[in-house]
Amino acid sequence: MTTHVIALNGGSSSGTSTLARALQDTLAAPWLTFGVDAFIAALPPRLLSSPDGLLLGADGQVSAGPAFRALETGWRHGIAATARAGTGVILDEVLLGGRAGQDGWQSALEGLNVLWVGVRCAPEIATARERARGDRVAGMAASQAHLVHQGVRYDLEVDSGRTSPADCAREIAEWVR
Repeated sequence: MTTHVIALNGGSSSGTSTLARALQDTLAAPWLTFGVDAFIAALPPRLLSSPDGLLLGADGQVSAGPAFRALETGWRHGIAATARAGTGVILDEVLLGGRAGQDGWQSALEGLNVLWVGVRCAPEIATARERARGDRVAGMAASQAHLVHQGVRYDLEVDSGRTSPADCAREIAEWVR
């Protein structure tokens, strides 16, 4: 059965974006990557730091309001349309709602074959990466390290803290083949 979507889920600074690029290099056919960071960058600026949109707490906690959720639904269905058109899609996600976030994606991706991949990374490793990056709210990596996996069902899990992106990509590519 052909895989249409590879859904990578991991907390902030867990390495999902780096892994997505490694997958693009590893897979024989070209795949497009769509990430939650690009979605957030596409939001109207007034929704950033707004209760109706997206709020980032000083401790790294993230909360999403109704306007954010409505736009997120449209984003998901647009990405699903891309996969339905025959383009392989790699999702670079942070499912803050755990299982509820996965359910939202599964609704949008109904009828497509999705490989769900949990990208695990020890909180101390993600926190060190977060500090080195300097572009994240301190504490976000630690708060999301386990939260994003709560209740999520995976076909495969990789440890991006202890395994190189290339090795993780090869493992995922084996499942896709």
